[in-house]
Amino acid sequence: MSIFLADPATGGSIWTIIGPFILMFVVFYFLLIRPQQKKQKARNLMLNQVKKGDKVVTIGGLHGTIAEITDDSVVLRVNDTTKLTFDRSAVSTVSQSAPSSD
Repeated sequence: MSIFLADPATGGSIWTIIGPFILMFVVFYFLLIRPQQKKQKARNLMLNQVKKGDKVVTIGGLHGTIAEITDDSVVLRVNDTTKLTFDRSAVSTVSQSAPSSD
């Protein structure tokens, strides 16, 4: 008798063993993994759409206006004389978008 096969006398099958694990994975997917993927996708879209003149907040809580922007960094104007350079990924939220030049 093999330990890997279900014993017909006990009435067990492979689905009674694997079923709860599949169910747990499905629950974790819909409650944890999928919402996190949606959130990450929205954040990447926001980071790709920031432009010069947008008022932003960094992950450190610094408020500023984008003065210059490159592929991987942003220069924030904090006041009339202070400009600080951050990684583009340090932008947490856009608090006010610049008016479009259409």
